[in-house]
Amino acid sequence: MSAPRARILYIDDDPGLCRLVQKDLERQGYVIEIVTDGASGVARIEQGGIDVVALDHYMPNQDGMETLACIRNLAEPPPVIYVTAMQDGRVAVAALRAGAADYVAKDVQGEFLVLLPRAIDAAFDAVMLRRAKEVAEAESKRYWQLTQCIVDTIRDPLVVLEHDMTIVTASRTFLTMFGITEAETHGRRISDLGQHQWDVPTLRHLMEKVLPENKPIENFEIEDDFPGLGRRVFNLNARKISQPGNLSSRMLLVFEDITDRKQRERDALSLTNEISHRIKNNLQVIVGLIAYEARSTAPPFVQGYKAMQSRIAAIAQLYDLISHSSHGRTIAVDAYLSEIAKTMSASLLGNASDIEIEVKAEPFEIDPDRAVPFGLLVNELVTNSIKHAFPNGKGRVVLSVEKIGDEIELTVADDGVGMKDKDTAKISEKRGSDYVAIFVRQLGGTIVPPSAKGIGTIVRIRLPLLLVASGGAEPVSAGLVRDRATKF
Repeated sequence: MSAPRARILYIDDDPGLCRLVQKDLERQGYVIEIVTDGASGVARIEQGGIDVVALDHYMPNQDGMETLACIRNLAEPPPVIYVTAMQDGRVAVAALRAGAADYVAKDVQGEFLVLLPRAIDAAFDAVMLRRAKEVAEAESKRYWQLTQCIVDTIRDPLVVLEHDMTIVTASRTFLTMFGITEAETHGRRISDLGQHQWDVPTLRHLMEKVLPENKPIENFEIEDDFPGLGRRVFNLNARKISQPGNLSSRMLLVFEDITDRKQRERDALSLTNEISHRIKNNLQVIVGLIAYEARSTAPPFVQGYKAMQSRIAAIAQLYDLISHSSHGRTIAVDAYLSEIAKTMSASLLGNASDIEIEVKAEPFEIDPDRAVPFGLLVNELVTNSIKHAFPNGKGRVVLSVEKIGDEIELTVADDGVGMKDKDTAKISEKRGSDYVAIFVRQLGGTIVPPSAKGIGTIVRIRLPLLLVASGGAEPVSAGLVRDRATKF
């Protein structure tokens, strides 16, 4: 017997056949109870504990069809195997229509005793399968009831979605915030709600990967006008959720209203840009005053004024970039170097100079605190090149920044006369500036010794790669941040 041990009730008014069936089924591992009339059988079933009933058709007082009807009227009737004579095919069909699970015909060849256990096993397996399904459904119902309770206690609006993106349940906060009812959300796609504010192709693409690929959605922003709410900004996050032991899964989609936070960030950015703009203007006034003083200064001291002018101009360019930045927390290095090169060309070289300053930089971003010593370092190195590398007044200086491993390499190279028999690592002493070493130390970097002698001078400085976390958090090591624009 393939099914677990089952308790069988055999209802038949033939005592001899009852004993024969009982011995045969008990030998196969069944637990058998015998009753000889329909009324007694129904009374025993009402007491519970019966898994399958085998019911004979011909019985006095209450035949099998009447007994079957009484059994089917019980609250939880067990499956009934209807037992008929060979010539009673129409009776068997009627029994099946009345609710019998199967039928077995009595015969004189003994096939009845072979077919009856098979029918019992099939009926019992069906019962066990149905019970397992009911238990699973009840457990699933309890699980989602618990989910609904959790959903309703969370402050942020959220919904639970099926694979087809239709809503299974929505939190009270969601319904209240968007002014809709549970009936208006259940079974509808999230993209169809309201004025289709959530119908965003990029969002749909991301949501389609949450369940099959288990790819969560992190901080997806949507800004739009919502009826009754006005202009709002929502931060969307989605996760795959599933019940342990259950293959089915659903999506939890949370809506975080970040409108106030975004406004505060925009206000702070606007204020930062305004302050930076005013600082830049003040620095430019200082640069102008220095240029004015330089015109009336003795020639031996003019170069010092110009060096001071270029240093202050480098800082002014930093604040100019901050004042025009869309995010205000980081500075694009390529744009920063270009502005420094342009300012130095104007202040130190002039339009008639044959010395060119060229910039080659990868798209890195630097935080403002490090941008000041970085810009001053570049300014000092370029000033040294312009001052010492081109005695004939002609040449080229190349500024480059690139990522090498977990570091950033700043290179200032010129095609001038070079540094014969001089140690590049002591550049701050030999080229008349102590500032290079100071700025390198401030940035936590090192000066790389030259690999080989060649035309001109090449100064390489390695700086640690630090990424600025979004939202203005403290810088973190490069290994902790992924899939963002490189910053240092």
